[in-house]
Amino acid sequence: MAWGISASLAAVLMACAEKSSDYFPGYAEAEYVRLASPIAGALVKLHVQRGDRVEADAPAFVLEQDSERAVREAAAARARTARAQLDNLLKGRRPDELAVIRQQLAQAEAALQLSSATLARQRQLVADKFVSPSTLDEARSAEVRDQARVQESRAQLRVARLGARSDEIDAAQQELKAAEAQLAQAEWQVAQKTQRMPAAGVVNDVLYREGEYVQAGSPIISLLPPQNIKARFFVPETAVGALRIGQEVQLQCDGCDAPIPARISFVSNAPEYTSPLIYSTENRAALVFMVEARPAVDDARRLHPGQPVEARLAAQGTR
Repeated sequence: MAWGISASLAAVLMACAEKSSDYFPGYAEAEYVRLASPIAGALVKLHVQRGDRVEADAPAFVLEQDSERAVREAAAARARTARAQLDNLLKGRRPDELAVIRQQLAQAEAALQLSSATLARQRQLVADKFVSPSTLDEARSAEVRDQARVQESRAQLRVARLGARSDEIDAAQQELKAAEAQLAQAEWQVAQKTQRMPAAGVVNDVLYREGEYVQAGSPIISLLPPQNIKARFFVPETAVGALRIGQEVQLQCDGCDAPIPARISFVSNAPEYTSPLIYSTENRAALVFMVEARPAVDDARRLHPGQPVEARLAAQGTR
């Protein structure tokens, strides 16, 4: 009878020893995405609750944005003003102003024609000795004066058709760029008050309620995408040297109807337990190294963070 009990105990111990060489204990781990706004404000709308399954780009939350909208409107008005000033410098004077200068030019040309005709008559009268030569000098002066007025009016018309000077245009262009940059910043601030889901997943937690004030950068929603679920298990020092990134493992858990395939994504370089003694053949077995493996997205949904798992090494392979 004693011999039978001893044999049974030996068989159990042998089975445990065999399992311990193939199966490594661990647990499921999650990498949460914490959604926040870089700008503080009161939470006015919360679109999700704890446990909701959401799709990527789904509405998440909205913070109060009255102040940011006012800043945006002011920046937009400044940009419109800068654009109008630049356009005005580029297109020259208004049509009515050009019309006035054209009329002045026409008057100057008419005065020149009159003075030229007067000069011709005075020359004939002086040649016939009907008037004194001094009147000819006055006629010549009048013609020169009217010629100068015509040239002046033509120059004014040419200048009026031109835009502003290049340095004024450059300054207006820089002012427009500054206004547009300020508008872009204001629009970005408004957009940051309305956040959407960066990925599909499950809402793990909601940390604020509507009406509460949220500090800048404070997480409001904790999201768990399925691709962020991984298995973390521990391998003894005697087996860690054979592990490779991309190597396949089989994960088993309570309630799992079938093993979950996964691939090793990380092998720790530091042991989780270090004996205070010099490493000997006996105490080296106490060293274990953390290993992480990631299942496919569909398989990851079968795991729950914190759930105990056992990892079994499959045939060595790579991704």
